[in-house]
Amino acid sequence: MTCTARGHGPGLPGGVLVAGIGNLFLGDDGFGPEVVRRLAADLGETLPTGVRIVDYGIRGMHLAYDLLDGYDALVLVDAYPGGGPPGELTVLKVGPDDLGTGEFDAHGMNPVAVLANLDQLGGTLPLTHVVGCTPADVGEGIGLSEAVAAAVPRAQAAVRTLIRQLSPTGTAPSREAAPLSDPPRRS
Repeated sequence: MTCTARGHGPGLPGGVLVAGIGNLFLGDDGFGPEVVRRLAADLGETLPTGVRIVDYGIRGMHLAYDLLDGYDALVLVDAYPGGGPPGELTVLKVGPDDLGTGEFDAHGMNPVAVLANLDQLGGTLPLTHVVGCTPADVGEGIGLSEAVAAAVPRAQAAVRTLIRQLSPTGTAPSREAAPLSDPPRRS
């Protein structure tokens, strides 16, 4: 699923890319795709100019090539093994020093490897934030656990806030959005 606002597309510089990451066939790993699916449906035509929302699932190469379009900011939404209780949200600001290295797999999705190897494709890592949720179960199966499903609206609000802060127009619908002055940086 892709929801693209007017004013940004391939070949046009700038903007914010919101990327849902995860495998919906592995339970809570489908958190990212579920958040961006709902966010795109909720925002619809009110999406700010320059903001693009995409469910990448496990298509790492697709994300890498889309980042070559020169976005100013990237918001990744993904399951995140933060060590907290299932359903806990974590918002991180990520830079090149946080990535280390990773082997890029053209047939899978390892966000760290995709971002760490972006320069080898001729791209540059944009300002990047991760909105992550601690999973309860990433075993085979479709559907989110109760704790992770309950975190989806809070994640949507966090993404809306980031869009408002990062978008070229500086505006985004504020429905359910809470202030997020400076997301904590964790390593």
